[in-house]
Amino acid sequence: MNLHTLQPAKGSVHKEKRLGRGEASGKGGTSTKGNKGGQSRAGYQSKRGHEGGQMPIQRRMPKRGFKSLNPTEYQVFNIGQIDHLVEKYGLQDFSLENLYMNGLINRTAKVKILGQGELKAKVTAKVNAISEKAKQLIEAAGGTVELV
Repeated sequence: MNLHTLQPAKGSVHKEKRLGRGEASGKGGTSTKGNKGGQSRAGYQSKRGHEGGQMPIQRRMPKRGFKSLNPTEYQVFNIGQIDHLVEKYGLQDFSLENLYMNGLINRTAKVKILGQGELKAKVTAKVNAISEKAKQLIEAAGGTVELV
């Protein structure tokens, strides 16, 4: 195979549709644009979200709730996951530094612990937020909780 022998795939290259070149071409006269109206004129541009007079979707949909401009997003870990991670990585304390060192969170992530699952290991948790149930489960297993 050489550069001078390369060809496009069969059927991938089409002839350009030539508009307005006489009635015999089949695309003369109105040049496939129909009769009258904005879309048949030169320089026509449709407005984003315009639905031809029909009530636009962003106005038909109900508005509900409130969207915070600076939400606090947490990397969530359940108690069951913590038990698994302590076994897998041999963690003594479940802290932001240890999680970052093991590649489980990024440097700026905030961590929250939720109370789903069971905890067998004694763990010291140093996190940004924790649910009440998770705190009770960690303390029941002999661990401590420290908010950063």
